Amino acid sequence: MINDNFDLTEWMVRRSGPRVERSNDHRDVYQRDRARIIHSAAFRRLQSKTQILAIRQNDYSRTRLTHSLEVAQIGGGIVYQLQSSNHSNAPFQPWLASDSLMETICLSHDIGHPPFGHGGEVALNYMMTEHGGFEGNGQSLRILGKRGSYSETYGMDVSRRTMLGVLKYPALYQTVVGHYPNKPDNLRQFKAKDWHPPKCIYQEESELLEWILAPFEHSDRDTLSQVTRNNPNAHGRTEHCGFDTSIMDLADDIAYGVHDMEDAIVLGMVTRDMWQQYLKPKLDAIDCDFLNHNLERIESQLFSKQSHLRKKAIGDLVSWFITSCYVMEKEAFKHPLLRFQANLPDAERQALNLFKEFEMQHIILRPEVQILVYKGQQMLLEMFEALAADPARLLPKDLAKEWRQDTENGGHGYRIICDYMASMSDDYASRMYKTLFVPSSGSVFEPI
Repeated sequence: MINDNFDLTEWMVRRSGPRVERSNDHRDVYQRDRARIIHSAAFRRLQSKTQILAIRQNDYSRTRLTHSLEVAQIGGGIVYQLQSSNHSNAPFQPWLASDSLMETICLSHDIGHPPFGHGGEVALNYMMTEHGGFEGNGQSLRILGKRGSYSETYGMDVSRRTMLGVLKYPALYQTVVGHYPNKPDNLRQFKAKDWHPPKCIYQEESELLEWILAPFEHSDRDTLSQVTRNNPNAHGRTEHCGFDTSIMDLADDIAYGVHDMEDAIVLGMVTRDMWQQYLKPKLDAIDCDFLNHNLERIESQLFSKQSHLRKKAIGDLVSWFITSCYVMEKEAFKHPLLRFQANLPDAERQALNLFKEFEMQHIILRPEVQILVYKGQQMLLEMFEALAADPARLLPKDLAKEWRQDTENGGHGYRIICDYMASMSDDYASRMYKTLFVPSSGSVFEPI
């Protein structure tokens, strides 16, 4: 049973505590959170960070910024769907996120992602394996609670519920990290498959994690942070998240599964023959009225040469997923923000997983894409090695000061370097690489 005495207001607080708001500012806390995200440098940098296909190869494919905007739109659509008359008396209604809260969570879910997509994430984790690791979701929380520019101490200083919504993997690094192989003698021998990061929060953010989860009872906290491990040498993984996070995660999956497929079709990377050979037979096997009645039409529209027909098919797929969402209850939890979870029915979940698997096998893992991923990884590995060799000399002045303070206080300074590397856009990282390693590039008149 759900206790009706749970307090909504304790989720609206910031770590910095109460503050006097500007006169005549009638926005609620989540509207102010959204403004902080939209106006932050970390959010702007997403416009030049790779989503799936490397940017600058064309001016059509999604970036991390446009992906985040689409996730926010879909997340808002799911909230609106769950607010509809079919669910008007449901017990989850008082705990359903407002439009501004859901938009804030979705806009900030990738704010910690490094340059060059997930390939960059693996490269930074490789350089940080002895120093606490690197993971994009953990970095997002670090920016929101520590490294953002709205507070000297508390980062973006957004509300507790916003941070809970972004908290996708609520466990600390040491509880989930597995065993890595020995590092090669040369960075050119780096194999990405061996260095994927654990899904976690950094040890450095343990106090932040404790603050976010403080309103929950100990039993809920313990269950939320449980880690499963299928192999003693592999990374462990959490299996639970908050109500808001479950909506954001669905929106993220839908945006990735459908919109990124559109990019690949328009750019000629996915053909109708590939669709018919690898994806259509599996979709046909799903027992689903929508697919039974619409799959032939959707295929025809997706691969037509008329953009308005392709857009109709993309819109129909997204709408199908959104309108299929429902809320389930996890009885292991007492608090509504953990007990309620957005979900997809089995047929829709199978279809979305097929889209994602198809994209992984036939877009992301194709050699032409992986060569670009490898190139980005090598740039980050070599730059990190150079910066770590002589940080006081090579880091920007403010960061060099932070590095010195960290080492003087008993730290190793690597997290400061990693924060800097993760904040880079693809363009900035490419320019910095040339400045460091190409003699004819760079100038004392070009700020770093």
